Amino acid sequence: MLQFPQEEPDFSVALSTSLVVFGFDGVDLKILLARSTRPPFEGALFLPSRYLKAGEELLLSAKKMFSDLFGYDNPSTVEQLRAFGQVFRHPGGRVVNIAHYALVHTDDFKTEKWEQHGMHWVSVSEIPDLAFDHNDIADYARERLKRRVRRRPVGFDLLPKEFTLGQLQNLYEKAMRKSFDKRNFRKKLFKSKLLIDLEKKSDGSGYGQHKGSLLFSFNAEAYSLMKLKGYDFVF
Repeated sequence: MLQFPQEEPDFSVALSTSLVVFGFDGVDLKILLARSTRPPFEGALFLPSRYLKAGEELLLSAKKMFSDLFGYDNPSTVEQLRAFGQVFRHPGGRVVNIAHYALVHTDDFKTEKWEQHGMHWVSVSEIPDLAFDHNDIADYARERLKRRVRRRPVGFDLLPKEFTLGQLQNLYEKAMRKSFDKRNFRKKLFKSKLLIDLEKKSDGSGYGQHKGSLLFSFNAEAYSLMKLKGYDFVF
């Protein structure tokens, strides 16, 4: 560590972590928000967050917050974003935020358990003004997700076990913020060997599924390989 003789370490800086949780309900890509009960942002929406304890590792802290919210460990995708450390980002003092993001199924979130905290899903296209600098964090996470779904098949982490091609295309269009030609999109997917045709049709009960649409699941072996190697999902 490069340290000038006259400098003394400042141990009064706090660390926190915020978790940008993306979920897909079959129709729309959403983000999980909570409502603050403390001043000066009482009543304002913000990202689920917590302060780090002494001796607590960053990623483990984010995963603990995830398991507290969802009731299970090892989410399929939890990834560190970056540090947000503007000097006056927190009115209570110097706080550096190490943000993470996660991908889940919206059905995994037990809404009733967290209603007292004002937690709910909001469309990524309708994110309101958030407390602190959480809009900056959410924007950064959206850009990270946009890059990830182009290079890795992480979009499948947001889908139900059985899904339609329409749901899959809708998800990728929401994540990448662009429209795709249906024929080219499906041609690219079938070429990737990621899809397994379940040889059955939707009964229309799944949210975002049209009755009679073919159902698919993802090829776990191909998925694991491509998640490690990456690929270019360009149209």
